[in-house]
This record gives sequence, structure tokens and C-alpha cells, in this order.
Amino acid sequence: MEESLEDAKEEIKRVDHLFYVSLKYTRTVDMMRSMIGRLISTFDYGMLSLLKYSKEKKKTNEIPETPISKCELLKEIYEETNIKKYMDLYLLLRKLMKSPYTKKEEYRRHVTMISQIGDKKVDTNIDILKEYYEKTTKFVSFVQQIIREG
Repeated sequence: MEESLEDAKEEIKRVDHLFYVSLKYTRTVDMMRSMIGRLISTFDYGMLSLLKYSKEKKKTNEIPETPISKCELLKEIYEETNIKKYMDLYLLLRKLMKSPYTKKEEYRRHVTMISQIGDKKVDTNIDILKEYYEKTTKFVSFVQQIIREG
């Protein structure tokens, strides 16, 4: 449990570097996708940490294998908290990574990844990535708070 939480914190440090150093100088969609991948890894570690904690506290008997079932179980166990918005962001990030995309204005400030999710287009630029990064950081703090208070 603690190990997974530490892994999540380490991933957040890597995302921080990608955002403030690598993306600043390269401004490519590939760098944006790398950052999204790290955000997903951070969520994976945070969710695993919460699930291990829940199992330890006898709130669940087993830890599901698939990411979607992990999300559903966490929403069920921690429904009184605001975990739903974090799980929705996690699922959106996964969809962004799996969906087809195009690049716009690479090597410029307004570099944008345009993804096709279902029948709608989703634009992801540096400002939106910063929001995702900040929400992911809040998720790690949220997990840490639940484990420490428990």
C-alpha cells in the first residue's frame, strides 16, 4: 500500500519534469502523449494503493484486474468522497491514449493533440494538460489523506 503510494509520488515527479522542462522545450504531441501516459501510471499506482488499503480494512475481498472494474469498485467503496471526478479523469486519459489523433501547431506554444473519442473531437493543449496534471496531483494527495486518516 505505502509502496504503491510512493510509486505514484515518483510518477508525479516525472510528470512535473515532463511538463515544466521537456514539453516546454519540445512542444510536440509525442511529448504530450508521454505525459498523459505518466498521468495514467500515477492513477494506476494511486488506485492500487487505495485498493490495497481497502482490502486491509476489509472493505473489499479482492482487487480487480481490469482498470474499469478497479474504478467501479473504488467509486462504490468511497462514494461519499469526491473520487468519481478523479475516476472520470482517469478514464478520459485512457480514452485519449487509445483513440486516433492528429497533430496541430507542433513546435509552437499552441501545440494541440486532436483526438477522436466516439463521434466527438477532443482538443488537448498545454493548458488542458496542466489542468490534468493538477487534478492528478490532487488525486495523489486525496489517496494519501484517506490512507493517513484511516
